[in-house]
Amino acid sequence: MNAKRALDLAIALPAVIVLAPVMLGVALAVRMILGPGVLFRQVRPGLRGAPFTLVKFRTMRQGDGPDAERLTPFGRFLRATSLDELPELLNVLRGEMSLVGPRPLLMEYLALYTPEQARRHEALPGVTGWAQVNGRNAVTWEERLAMDVWYVDHRSLGLDLRILARTFAAVLRREGVHAPGSPTMPRFTGSRPTGQNGQAGQNGGEEGTGRD
Repeated sequence: MNAKRALDLAIALPAVIVLAPVMLGVALAVRMILGPGVLFRQVRPGLRGAPFTLVKFRTMRQGDGPDAERLTPFGRFLRATSLDELPELLNVLRGEMSLVGPRPLLMEYLALYTPEQARRHEALPGVTGWAQVNGRNAVTWEERLAMDVWYVDHRSLGLDLRILARTFAAVLRREGVHAPGSPTMPRFTGSRPTGQNGQAGQNGGEEGTGRD
């Protein structure tokens, strides 16, 4: 077992035990407010692009329609506090994710990355990452993906501890939760020469789409 995996287990296992009452409370609230289907599951690319099933608490109403209409005030609260991310600790315990690494995005994005951007999959995806403590959803896709690759090239146990410490501070300040002008991160449509991002579509957010 390498040091990074040891760190993941040393933090994630106690966290699951300590936070179990919180997760139960969130699960009950999701069931009462949003209806059946407490967990959101979606196949995402992991290490070297291998698929795995990401697990989160659901934050949107079921059905079709724009994210701004399906995202409830309760769902916004879960996202702002990152409580919706707590089930990902189970992904960490299973070895599908790490506490720190590039966030797992959508399978459909794999074909849109440049060769340099695709290097983000040279590390396990993370619950948090370098991009998440440097702007999160408030930065452009190009900036975010560049930060993911930077992390891959500079990863170390010390950097992971630094990111974890900054994550707690960012969560408390609720920084970068929403992209400018959108309740969720706009859909990635590939890098463009002008550096423009893809526009948010009808389903640019989390459930079934690309929200962080």
